[in-house]
Amino acid sequence: MLTRKQHELLTFIHERMKEAGIPPSFDEMKDALDLRSKSGIHRLITALEERGFIRRLPNRARALEVIKLPEAMNPSLGTRKPRFEPNVIDGSLGRVAQMPARPNASVSDAGRPVVVPVMGRIAAGTPIEAIQSHSHTVSVPPEMLGVGENYALEVRGDSMIEAGIFDGDTVLIKKQDSASTGEIVVALVDDQEATLKRLRRRGNAIALEAANPSYETRIFPPDRVKVQGRLVGLLRKY
Repeated sequence: MLTRKQHELLTFIHERMKEAGIPPSFDEMKDALDLRSKSGIHRLITALEERGFIRRLPNRARALEVIKLPEAMNPSLGTRKPRFEPNVIDGSLGRVAQMPARPNASVSDAGRPVVVPVMGRIAAGTPIEAIQSHSHTVSVPPEMLGVGENYALEVRGDSMIEAGIFDGDTVLIKKQDSASTGEIVVALVDDQEATLKRLRRRGNAIALEAANPSYETRIFPPDRVKVQGRLVGLLRKY
């Protein structure tokens, strides 16, 4: 039997992974459960792991997998085989030869995988060069994509590890020029440096916030930052 806090945390992790495809950060879990420190989250996660409800992914800091849920929440998940949530795909991200590339693809009428252009690399760390031109494509289930224009970027760096985004991952981005505070976005700084960060609005300023305590939050006036898109999914290969 789970305690109330254990149940609340498991529910929060499960719902966030269904919505965003990635586990919440420790800070987000702390805020959601109204705890004063992350040490309490560590204890709850350890308890859930010991009881077989979640699993920490090896060699992936802060990465979690929900193995099962209490029967009262969803009986069909009580004994399911451990796997990633639907918004994270395991396997190769190689080129797709059988399907011609369709720029700006986002919806498949037949429910088949959609070909999405990979537009170079994005820094999850100190910003690097701006988004490059179309380099190759990946095949993605249509349910992972946002409505409208989508593209993919290869992640370089470790500043978003507590948001479940690691060096070598490929992020799926819905192209848009605005975002709500708290969303993970592709931000273009001074029209020349692109980075993947959580956007926060602080008065008249914009903060680009890392999900790694080793990196400082960078704050800019709004005219120096342009939103290029919002994170909608994540691909990972092993």
